[in-house]
Amino acid sequence: MPRNKLTDWLEGTDRRSIGRANDVAALILRERQRFPELIGCLWSDDPILRMRAADAIEKISSQEPGLLEPYKTELLGLLSEAEQKELRWHLALMIPRLPLTKNERQRAAEGLRRYLEDTSSIVKTFALQGLTELADADRSLLPEIREILEAAERAGTPAMRARARKLLKTLKG
Repeated sequence: MPRNKLTDWLEGTDRRSIGRANDVAALILRERQRFPELIGCLWSDDPILRMRAADAIEKISSQEPGLLEPYKTELLGLLSEAEQKELRWHLALMIPRLPLTKNERQRAAEGLRRYLEDTSSIVKTFALQGLTELADADRSLLPEIREILEAAERAGTPAMRARARKLLKTLKG
């Protein structure tokens, strides 16, 4: 990928497509110094650019979670403020990868609990995932998260029920 602005690779018009997000993720894993440029895209006025940047960042952070750490405060703020469903579902997966203090974990859990009221089944399902990962790091959250998962297993969307079943098994282990 030539040394263009990352926005050139992430812009587009089709919300159903991740565009070149995979290419951007691969580039950033090679050129980590460009990660701040990508993080900045999460606050773009363009919802497609935000969505694709979030997708790339989530993929990068699954391999290199430490890259998120300098942006912890901003990402926790964005977790609370984000309205766009595509941004929310990626944040639900990214936030638990951060090294969080007990207070920050509580704040993150509060934000993810709000995501359970989203209209998007994907946001709700990934919020369950994020809450479970937070409970893995902070066992004091476990009773409440187990209760949320059990409720989702009984009455959630099909995707939520399936994910809740899987997550409950991991909590029992």
